[in-house]
Amino acid sequence: MNRVLIVEDEQHLADGLRFNLEAEGYQVRVVGTGEAALEVLSAPAPPVDVVVLDVMLPGKDGFAVISEMRQAGQFIPTLMLTARGHSADVLKGFAAGADDYLAKPFDLAILMARIRGLLRRGEWLRASLNHTVAAAAQPQDSFTFGEKSVHFDRQELRVRDQVFPLTLMEANLLRYLVQHEGKPVSRKAMLEDVWGLHEDTDTRAIDNFMVRLRKHLEDDAQRPRHLLTVRGVGYRFVAHPPDSK
Repeated sequence: MNRVLIVEDEQHLADGLRFNLEAEGYQVRVVGTGEAALEVLSAPAPPVDVVVLDVMLPGKDGFAVISEMRQAGQFIPTLMLTARGHSADVLKGFAAGADDYLAKPFDLAILMARIRGLLRRGEWLRASLNHTVAAAAQPQDSFTFGEKSVHFDRQELRVRDQVFPLTLMEANLLRYLVQHEGKPVSRKAMLEDVWGLHEDTDTRAIDNFMVRLRKHLEDDAQRPRHLLTVRGVGYRFVAHPPDSK
């Protein structure tokens, strides 16, 4: 039985979500504050398979909660609920580490489909980790360049002997850049093709993602050689930069 943690302070909405999720066979726990959610998730073995996290919460808001989760190494699939569907808010959630978002008011069937999608991705990830021998004989969803490799299926970046976990959205963004290796990619294209955002917004918000990726990808984040800024356009990924010596 899949376990869902709902973090929602609107009692009528939380009760409605609990009723419908339990009717679908999920085990549901509801908390009304960010602090309570972090307490649940800080258990040695958090009894949660997916988190439904509202942005507007008393005390710590959803952005703070997801950020603290990821900083603590808790990569439980998380769907954020926001009363505002503005692109800037969506991007702020993704930058903090959310895996998906849904704007209020939402269709219950869409919410259920999003939760099932996150659970499937979690199952695929666990399967890939539990069957490494079998997977070794098949093509891996990965890309290697120099002493670095990104494993999109496991959402992790390996740099020499270090492993850095990636959120689903970070992995998707890096995959998109790798697919367009060597070509300038506009911020607008990344917003539309990676996140499906089409409304007018400050496209420079995507720079937040590049900051974290550069910390892991680059030997010197201040002098990037793989994730290059293309002035006035966006970014360009270079797998094998020319020797700077």
